[in-house]
Amino acid sequence: MSGKAVLVTGYPNFVVRRLVERLAAQGRRVYLLCREDFEKAARRDFARLEEQVRLVTGDVVSMDLGLSGAEVKVMRAEVGTVFHLAGIYYLGSSETEMERVNIEGTRNALAFSAELPGLERFVHYSTAFVAGSREGVILEDELPEPPRFRNSFERTKFMAERIVRGAMGELPVSIVRPSLIVGDSRSGEIEKLDGPYFFMQVLVNLPIDIHLPLVGKGAFPLNLVPVDFVVAALAHVAEHPAAVGRTFHLVDQNPLPARMVFEMLCKAADKKAPRGVIPHNLATALMKMPGLEKGWRSPRLFVECLNQLVLYNAMNTAEILGGSGIACPPFSSYVGNLVAFLKKKRK
Repeated sequence: MSGKAVLVTGYPNFVVRRLVERLAAQGRRVYLLCREDFEKAARRDFARLEEQVRLVTGDVVSMDLGLSGAEVKVMRAEVGTVFHLAGIYYLGSSETEMERVNIEGTRNALAFSAELPGLERFVHYSTAFVAGSREGVILEDELPEPPRFRNSFERTKFMAERIVRGAMGELPVSIVRPSLIVGDSRSGEIEKLDGPYFFMQVLVNLPIDIHLPLVGKGAFPLNLVPVDFVVAALAHVAEHPAAVGRTFHLVDQNPLPARMVFEMLCKAADKKAPRGVIPHNLATALMKMPGLEKGWRSPRLFVECLNQLVLYNAMNTAEILGGSGIACPPFSSYVGNLVAFLKKKRK
């Protein structure tokens, strides 16, 4: 990135907060797009960085991102890089709202960025789950429609990425696709105990020490990445000239089988290792029962990941991160930190 300012969308997402902190620490001037109902929280989060982080109130679903004419003028004069992370990830959200934010919001962010005279990079935050129900090896620079999408999140993020890929011939675009994000590899910190963390919390904080059964046999890879790796890679991709027009899987290139992941968690938490199996089909059927379905959508996606034989090829990522010192650490090196945070969170 040059000396131009940076525009970031997506607050209050945990990855966004960490990204803004990293960019500010690098001396970047950051404009953070923030909805009015989150403005107070954002001012509190970035109070110590107020000289470098300027909040602008708006919304990606609005024309010109909901910014005033004066703010648009400033953006066009100063911004060189746009990080588009705005999206709805909570699987309990309505399909209409996901389409509005994930698809139309992306379209608006692209249109706004296209009007920036000094645009050097538009970084789109996608997800490895645009692959939907596909199995086997998933390549970075391909986006075929999968046999099925398991939820509206996957479908809308697929549509959003397709829109962004369509602009690659006209704009300097980079796309990143993280897999399942867990906490910071050093502190274990995570904002929301959701998805994989839901099951980790249950396992770590179970009041009785018993052998819990595993959903499925746990033989397939479970691809987890710590948030600090994702943020570091995201910032690096944005400034690398060879990243223009390419897509990057931010994944663990040596994922462990799901059973081994849970065995490591149990060992770190001083709990009995998993024993026995709950059939995958039975577990997902129970989570779809009336009255339970909405609240279990995010854990259900995680359960479905346990029964999916998929490997995310990351040749582009390996090339761009080569020599940078940025790499996804092995799960064994930070599982203890995840467990320590979960135990602390319980108190």
